[in-house]
Amino acid sequence: MAAEAPPPSKEQHKLPTPEEFTEVQESAEFGELRRSYRSFAFPLTIAFIVWYLLYVLLSNYAGDFMGTKLFGNINVALVFGVLQFVTTFLIAWWYSRHAAAELDPKAEAIKTRMEGGA
Repeated sequence: MAAEAPPPSKEQHKLPTPEEFTEVQESAEFGELRRSYRSFAFPLTIAFIVWYLLYVLLSNYAGDFMGTKLFGNINVALVFGVLQFVTTFLIAWWYSRHAAAELDPKAEAIKTRMEGGA
């Protein structure tokens, strides 16, 4: 599936000065963008690391539990291992939705203003 991004614009944008970058970085709008990103990314990253470490620790120290057969040759360790992949893809999907709905519009507004479009 190809990306549906518009082709690059042919018009020239003014390049912001270092002072303008500093001004934007210190603005409330940029602070809100940063808070939106951090309030999503940091807790989810911590949760995933804890989930991964739980899997590793259980694999190392709870061999009997992880070896418990659920059905056929499928045991708890295999299910947890597959769930690691599932949660990775779910987090990536969730983040892409969050970024498209919350982060991208705010970032685009800042970018447009810096390039002289507003």
